Amino acid sequence: MAGDFDPSLDFLTAPALAGLSATLGSIPGLTEAEARLICQSTAEALEETVRLKVNRVLLLELNAARISGRLTGETPQLRWQEWKATAATPEFWLSLTGHYPTMLSRLGTIIDNRCAAAVELARRFAADRAALTTLPGGLRGELVGVDFGAGDSHRGGHSVVVLHGSQGKVVYKPRSLAVDEALARLIDRLAPQLPAGSRIRVPDVLIRQGYGWAEHIQHTYCADETELRSFYRGVGHWLALMRLIGGSDLHMENLIAAGPAPVVVDCETLFTPHVPAKPSGYGDAVDQATDLLSGSVLRTGLLPGRGVSLAWRGVDMSAVGGLPGQQPYTQVPVVVDAGTDMARLGMERVELGAVSNHPSPDPILVHYWDLVLSGFTELAEHLDMLDRRGELAGLLTDFADRPIRVVLRATEAYAELARMLWHPASLHDEPTAMGKAAGLLAQHAENLPGAPSDPEVIDAEVAELLVGDIPFFATTPARGRLDGPGGTSYGDEQDLIADALRRWRDRDAALDREVIRSALVSAYLNEGWMPANKRMTVPLIQHQDLERRRRRIAAGIARSMLDTAVRGDDGTVTWTAPVLTSDGWFVQSLSPDVYGGAYGVAITLAAYVSETGQGRADEVPGLDGLLADLLHTIRLAEERDAEARRTGPRRRPATPGGYVGIGSQIWSWLLLRRLGTVGSEEAVAQAGALAGQLPEAVAADGVYDLLTGMAGAIVPLLRLSEQTGDQQWSVQADRIGERLLSLAHIDDRGARWPSTAFPQGLGGVSHGATGIAWALARLADSATAGAADFRALADRAFLYEESLYDPAEKGWRDLREMDDHRVTSSAWCHGAAGIGLVAADRLAREGAPRWADVLRRAAASSWSRGIGWNHTLCHGDLGTWEIVRHAIDVGVGPEELTPEYLAAYVIGSMDEHGPVSGLSRDAFSPGLMPGVGGMLYQLLRLHPDTSLPSVLLPDPEN
Repeated sequence: MAGDFDPSLDFLTAPALAGLSATLGSIPGLTEAEARLICQSTAEALEETVRLKVNRVLLLELNAARISGRLTGETPQLRWQEWKATAATPEFWLSLTGHYPTMLSRLGTIIDNRCAAAVELARRFAADRAALTTLPGGLRGELVGVDFGAGDSHRGGHSVVVLHGSQGKVVYKPRSLAVDEALARLIDRLAPQLPAGSRIRVPDVLIRQGYGWAEHIQHTYCADETELRSFYRGVGHWLALMRLIGGSDLHMENLIAAGPAPVVVDCETLFTPHVPAKPSGYGDAVDQATDLLSGSVLRTGLLPGRGVSLAWRGVDMSAVGGLPGQQPYTQVPVVVDAGTDMARLGMERVELGAVSNHPSPDPILVHYWDLVLSGFTELAEHLDMLDRRGELAGLLTDFADRPIRVVLRATEAYAELARMLWHPASLHDEPTAMGKAAGLLAQHAENLPGAPSDPEVIDAEVAELLVGDIPFFATTPARGRLDGPGGTSYGDEQDLIADALRRWRDRDAALDREVIRSALVSAYLNEGWMPANKRMTVPLIQHQDLERRRRRIAAGIARSMLDTAVRGDDGTVTWTAPVLTSDGWFVQSLSPDVYGGAYGVAITLAAYVSETGQGRADEVPGLDGLLADLLHTIRLAEERDAEARRTGPRRRPATPGGYVGIGSQIWSWLLLRRLGTVGSEEAVAQAGALAGQLPEAVAADGVYDLLTGMAGAIVPLLRLSEQTGDQQWSVQADRIGERLLSLAHIDDRGARWPSTAFPQGLGGVSHGATGIAWALARLADSATAGAADFRALADRAFLYEESLYDPAEKGWRDLREMDDHRVTSSAWCHGAAGIGLVAADRLAREGAPRWADVLRRAAASSWSRGIGWNHTLCHGDLGTWEIVRHAIDVGVGPEELTPEYLAAYVIGSMDEHGPVSGLSRDAFSPGLMPGVGGMLYQLLRLHPDTSLPSVLLPDPEN
């Protein structure tokens, strides 16, 4: 983070480095050049470590010197040089002790520990260098490079180091590698049963007492399709094996693609104890779902999944995920105006760099995900066969006394606390900062199963963080009780091998397979990603028995939703599924929203129960009870959240969006009222309570769009105002409109709304100009005081959308595809279907011919390009059906296409292929927009007499 901010640290590091140099020079077996190299590499790593710790203090001191007038140079650059000279003196550093009493002593500990670790490395290298040649590609000849910091620092400044020889490389690990050896042996014993070409492995190791040397694995892309298929089948094998032996924390840096071989290079976290989920307050069903998923193959860390911690929110750190172009930009601290006396800390938006876990430059996971699943299944079945023969337990006994690590808290959580402990305010008052850190860890333990709550252990964790180390917990599978930082112990004695074997035998194999299918979705950032598979075809469009077939398919979907529900003893219910949140896709219990969450499912079930009562759908026994339980679960969650806001610590506000967020919850209650599922009094009371949270949510919003942003709350607020007669909600909608006025970027192309994720702005309904413009146009329709301004801005945004239309491609460009501005989308979320639906809405309200033209082009694009991929509302046939039907009804539909043919096509496709979800075709999702819930809802709307409103705009009266 320093940039040109480089005041001298010699006062801190020079004495220790001088001692290190002398010690290294005296080690037998090291050449003079090697000793210098190790010393220089240590100095460089130490400089970076110390600078990251003290930069904020130094910036504060520089600022104090500037504003107090102590700097007399004529320019900012000269004043910087003046201060820099002062900061290089012992007097400067000693003067800091009064304000930061423990800073120098803590820095001294870090420096001494890192130097001692370097000496230990050097001695071990000198003693073992002859043996290192026995490792594949092992180090030979003179030592020519030393890379410190290949991993986190633990237990007194020790970390993984990569050593380069004049020939070859080797990896030094300051821990026992006995577990690596045991895993290699287990793979060797299983290898004859794996398909030809499967090459899962771990690096060869050289074991020493308390440390070891590992083969350096060179990242290599696969040479051809055969190797790619072998790689992904191997990933499936790793999933099965790690599921058996309790592997966890297998993130992207722990797996390297070596051609067709996925190599796990850090396998210390095996036989991880499983701790049941703690009661969440959201009901037994939610807790059951959480426990099921946390005990499934998902916990290995291999499968795609998004982070939730502050610094890594939305980042996919998994071994198989982390795809290029599918990571959010992150904010990192930088020094702004370095080299001047105005230097200060700022944040810079950066893209995460590539790592070595992928077998090709641009992985297309969807092409190979069936191989991941089949690889998992074939090895799991083989392991089950070994267990039936009584051989499986014997294969695991070799692990019993081999040291393993247990990760009780995410490294990112520790890193955030460490950063806090090195803040100038914390350095000024260390006891208070330590108490705050301990309190946060204790609070963390209340929410995270297995995290230490023992005050003695927590104090030891904080002590480690004070001196730059990540706390480390270790045990052996036979013992189970953990050795923690500072000589502490934690947990019970237990046989972790027996526990892993029991969990393997008791596992829900179908759930594991479903989790693998579903997790593919988490590798992708956006809801509109579409797999590059072949389209579904309907060989023969049959018009006979359409009503009977419609009812049969709808009832089948309803039964599947009933059968897949997770039911709690307390009357709560949920589902496990891929769920879209503001941070990305997660495999979890349903979230509280319309898009793929509980509210959307409630709307679907309510619609089915209502249509059944009208004789337009076949009765599905138990569905009304399922709806009642889901409403109970939703009410419980809202009560729990309200109580937490009243009495708990301040939370990050929910998003305000119309499909993911508070806006979606508001219009859900209003629509459930319209469907007769809840009474008017409850609906408006619940919606009003939710609307009260919007000001804080809008203030925190940084995306502004219809899906998750503030624009999505405008129409729900207007409808709430209409139904209650309470003008405070329309006033709140006006304020959102005014904020959108201030945030718009307007030029000769029109208006758009840049965001952190998409600084160029986007088109389309869900995240782009059309969705925001629709909300502003509806706000203008409501005759508010700012109507003229809102309408003018809406028109400018519609103009911008029109600038994205590509006549040659006959569609609207999808600006998410930064590498190819010719890419167009026909889906609801980012393309023609959504644009057309807004056009249909505006045509009905304004009657202007321009909207008929937009609707015509949108329907044509949707029908030609958006059909046949899947059946979802968001980016599939049932979303396309609605836009094309609108176009047909007003005479601008695709040529010779009739409502009857359109219905026959949709029903025929579902007859032929079954209900197909979008992002991972075989994964089950009950959700409204990405799953079978929306398919069911639209099938109900296919009946000519239904009054069910559209859900493709966030308006319960649409």
